[in-house]
Amino acid sequence: MTPQARLAELGIILPAAAAPAANYVPSVIAGGLLHISGQIPFGPDGKPFQGRLGETMDAAQGAALARLCAINLIAQMQAALGSLDRVERIVKLGVFVSSTPDFTQQPEVGNGASDLMVAVFGDAGRHARSAVGVAVLPRGVGVEIDAIVAVKP
Repeated sequence: MTPQARLAELGIILPAAAAPAANYVPSVIAGGLLHISGQIPFGPDGKPFQGRLGETMDAAQGAALARLCAINLIAQMQAALGSLDRVERIVKLGVFVSSTPDFTQQPEVGNGASDLMVAVFGDAGRHARSAVGVAVLPRGVGVEIDAIVAVKP
């Protein structure tokens, strides 16, 4: 099954790839790898979902935000590559979680993105990952995720 078919099966319609918010590009292809800048979660109104894990959100809510970030990462893949069929492998996700000092469920938050990558890309979606807590993220969001993707020629 193709990634596009899996997205359809999951009921996911990719949004337009988000434009950069500052002086950087959304993605760079170098050495057969697609490096995607950090993606944040947006609501249906186009506004970023704000909050802090352990303060205004729990791990399940954070995982839902991570899933939205993953959808935005996939939209960036589509925009950069023209087709998701060019994705050879999701190599690594970097998960940043705005959280209180006592919140320690960053891995569970990151699973919201990791689970979606596997659901969409199958075994090629299995990846290495970092999930770290940070004091604050851009626009006050709870989660930001970047990615490295191996690209088929």
